[in-house]
Amino acid sequence: MVKKKPTIKLKLNYRIIDVRIKPTLAKGTRDFNSQEVAKRNYITHIIKDWFTKFGFNPIETPSFENSETLLGKYGEEGDRLIFKILRSGDFLKKVAKEDYEEKNLSRIASAISDKALRYDLTVPFARYVVQNQNDLVFPFKRYQMQPVWRADRPQKGRYREFNQCDADVIGSKSLWQEVEFVQLYDAVFSELGVPVHIQINNRKILSGIAEVIQAEDKLIDFTVALDKLDKIGEERVKKEMLERGISKSAIETIQPLFEGGKSAEEDLQLLRNLLKESKIGLEGVSELEYVVQQVKVLGLNQSTLEVNITLARGLDYYTGIIYEVAAPKEVGLGSIGGGGRYDDLTGIFGMKEMSGVGISFGLDRIYLALEELDLFPEAVLKGTQVLFINFGESEAVYSMKAISKLRQNGIRAEMYPDAGKMGRQMTYADRKNIPFVVLCGTKEIEQQSYTLKNMESGEQYSMTFEKLLAHLQQ
Repeated sequence: MVKKKPTIKLKLNYRIIDVRIKPTLAKGTRDFNSQEVAKRNYITHIIKDWFTKFGFNPIETPSFENSETLLGKYGEEGDRLIFKILRSGDFLKKVAKEDYEEKNLSRIASAISDKALRYDLTVPFARYVVQNQNDLVFPFKRYQMQPVWRADRPQKGRYREFNQCDADVIGSKSLWQEVEFVQLYDAVFSELGVPVHIQINNRKILSGIAEVIQAEDKLIDFTVALDKLDKIGEERVKKEMLERGISKSAIETIQPLFEGGKSAEEDLQLLRNLLKESKIGLEGVSELEYVVQQVKVLGLNQSTLEVNITLARGLDYYTGIIYEVAAPKEVGLGSIGGGGRYDDLTGIFGMKEMSGVGISFGLDRIYLALEELDLFPEAVLKGTQVLFINFGESEAVYSMKAISKLRQNGIRAEMYPDAGKMGRQMTYADRKNIPFVVLCGTKEIEQQSYTLKNMESGEQYSMTFEKLLAHLQQ
């Protein structure tokens, strides 16, 4: 008898592993839900309205520019924060072997990238003016509200992608433009209900100070360090100046700057004394004095105008009056706007003698300020006013005819798309905070009426279309 070999049964366990990558946002960017978008639109609507009232017209420029358009316009720190775009295809093809072996990063970067995301809206605007100069009427006043990108370290109120709201006028050296920008800031923030401090200084004053301390070649180092005074304090600013090659005796000479911040008149007199040997410095003081005097005559609504003699603003292209708008201290955000005069920004693109001045509103920080101060009106968040319940095909047709008429009369109305359980449709209305629901069944169609339900009180009323419209318009 042949003995059968035992059969071995293997039980294999299979596990399905979900290898899908969990979606994430790029660092320094954000999604916006419908309520956040509504709040942002509220802010931009007010800013845009005032831009047009002051005579500015809109333009738009591409999200990226040729690298040579942007690089070298913002100073060393600004250039470092510009997002470069890799060339398409084999982007390493143009990298020289010796640059790769020696790790020459600057040459490698220029070889693999010839375009960059815009860092701000001002330099692209200057490029736009030069390219379109024959079609523009000067002085040319434009506003622009578009996103910009900076490879910065994300923190509260600072993102890598954010929107700027800019207004510029180019082709005039008149200081009335500077005066009007103070008024524009005041008009916008007064309507938003934010009491801001508008701070101004003059880059000519900073040039004069560099001249007085015999450090003209260190002007950029001086302004970059001084611009950090509010952030890092007096001692650390002085330490950075020393590290940047500004002598101890020079820092002692400018000590009065750190002791300013009293009244505008006292600060201006302090500057006159400090800059008595500098022609350009005294010119800057006179310009500052003119703007202060004219604003005082014209008056402001909720804002205050202050002379900040340590305000520098780090961008290299500013040459005259500079602005910074500070939010109320309890918000803890610092600057929510800024700008200044640039005498020859278009000159870098071959168009000389074209002075301009512009300001920017920091949309994201303004949003945070309004949130912190609870200043968004309730009406901003209002969505659909009335939802029509869907009972079926014939009822849906009846409802949609009414909805079309309501929309034509300015009522925000919608119908639940699927005929189904009424409870689910009511839950939808409740979760979307829709205040009214309309029920249109067989009875309503026969009577050519509508049953309106108040979602808050639970009360129901049968009414004609005319009464329904009048009720919703209230």
